[in-house]
Amino acid sequence: MLKSQHIVYIGLGSNLENPVDQINSARLAINHLQDVQESAFSSLYRSAPMGPKDQPDYINAVLAIQTSLEPLDLLRKLQQIENQHGRIRKNQRWGARTLDLDILLYGNQQIDHSDLQVPHYGMADRAFVLYPLQEIAPELDIPGMGELADLLTNMPSDGLEKIDL
Repeated sequence: MLKSQHIVYIGLGSNLENPVDQINSARLAINHLQDVQESAFSSLYRSAPMGPKDQPDYINAVLAIQTSLEPLDLLRKLQQIENQHGRIRKNQRWGARTLDLDILLYGNQQIDHSDLQVPHYGMADRAFVLYPLQEIAPELDIPGMGELADLLTNMPSDGLEKIDL
């Protein structure tokens, strides 16, 4: 029996230890996961940190994949990739990090689990998520939040800068 495929959008972010390399390396690692196939990858964007301002700017992107992995299985694999990239989990929110991988959307599912909230709880308020997402999926309808185009209507770019490499 064939496993059903889901389109999943993953947010990638880094602001330590050569963030561009961290993002590109994470992209490769995700693509090497069994039962994962890349569908699209946004440009890289530079953004100011959300939390404490005494840290470097972030590099962000959004990756679209097709996968038959279940949401929590995918989450665990993404956390392993974060750990392999030197991610140290602290109780501090929005601190500097080598790599942050967030499941933004998992098909049309709404998931409310202690380890995973989908759609990602903060995505509607984050230019560094919405602009790259719009680049690769402009017609997207986000479960419980509405159309991506509508969310972007009132979303200032907040100094978001597309990086040309």
